[in-house]
Amino acid sequence: MTVHDPDGYLEPSKPQALEGVTIVDFTRVLAGPTCTRMLADAGARVIKIERPGVGDDTRQMGPFADDGSSEYYRLANVGKESIAVDLKDPDGMALVRSMIEHADVVVENFRPGVMAGLGLAPDDLVAQHPRLIVCSISGFGQYGPMHQEPAYDTVVQALSGIMDATGWPDDRPTRVGTSIADITAGIMGYCGIVTALVARERTGRGTTVDIAMLDSTFSLMQHGLMDVLGNRVRPTRLGNRHPFMYPFDTFECSDRPIAIAVGNDHLFEILCNTLGLAHIPTDARFATNVDRCANHVELKTAMEDVLRTDTGEAWRARLIEAGVPVGMVLNVADTCKLDQIAARDMIKNVGGFDVPGTPIKFGTWDSSGATIPSPDLDNCGEALRREFTPPPET
Repeated sequence: MTVHDPDGYLEPSKPQALEGVTIVDFTRVLAGPTCTRMLADAGARVIKIERPGVGDDTRQMGPFADDGSSEYYRLANVGKESIAVDLKDPDGMALVRSMIEHADVVVENFRPGVMAGLGLAPDDLVAQHPRLIVCSISGFGQYGPMHQEPAYDTVVQALSGIMDATGWPDDRPTRVGTSIADITAGIMGYCGIVTALVARERTGRGTTVDIAMLDSTFSLMQHGLMDVLGNRVRPTRLGNRHPFMYPFDTFECSDRPIAIAVGNDHLFEILCNTLGLAHIPTDARFATNVDRCANHVELKTAMEDVLRTDTGEAWRARLIEAGVPVGMVLNVADTCKLDQIAARDMIKNVGGFDVPGTPIKFGTWDSSGATIPSPDLDNCGEALRREFTPPPET
């Protein structure tokens, strides 16, 4: 499949949006590296500081490619330069301070207090370099009664409410099938940094940015919070059903399920006509969205009685032609094969390995994303030391 880009979003002759912005990256594992990978995809120069001999924890995590390198590490660190630095060594710290002096942004995801223990407290760095932006990503943020507690994605999913909201009413809470707490915190870090860069252009002032995985994941809980904050009721798991609209669910066909999402009466009438259920919209049980939500079991049964007469793909084609939002339930391996994914360059080859593309497409700027592969440990160490080692004192 070839990339079809009629609007020139992926035109490499265009400049990238964050060209000229330098990031000093102290992050590891997933939340922080997701943030800095996004910055690299937007054209920023990202210098990844790693532990000598070991590097990012994910270098030792599977799955592993044929050359023995970690896919976990590769996908989160495309577009970066690596330098191995002992932060407890005075010469190493002098080098890091020189990098920070020349940087626009510092990103770190240590436990709160670790940067201060290294003599690099975020507030102090901004005081020393008034245009600097220092983004800290952690489990629970830089303050609050839990701020020193350790956190990984599954812990935050459990605490945020998203795990309890996922799954079927008669089954146990279920982890979302991706590291959503890590990834959301990384995205929020990117948003905070880019916002701070815009503000700096207007005011000349840098800032700290404090991102918590718990805050970030909790902010996704819109449906549950409507119940808790508005109706003062305790939400329950609903499986694939939308809590406030119906039919908004997955439905069984003769071979496999499809997802159908109908958000208004007009679409509901079209859906029913396409299914040969033209009498349904006049049934008092299904006349309005409120009615359909209250009687969703009966409506789902009536729809599936028809949908089971043909394949999911056959019904998808009919419903798409009619204008009804519908999609097959795919394994991500099948999603990778979609022409739409190829057309949007959402899988690209960098350094001989396939990696995810960037989902942010600019009209003015090149949106191809980073073009250099995730770095071997200390791959740019010698060049970076030449560039940033402070001159000897005289």
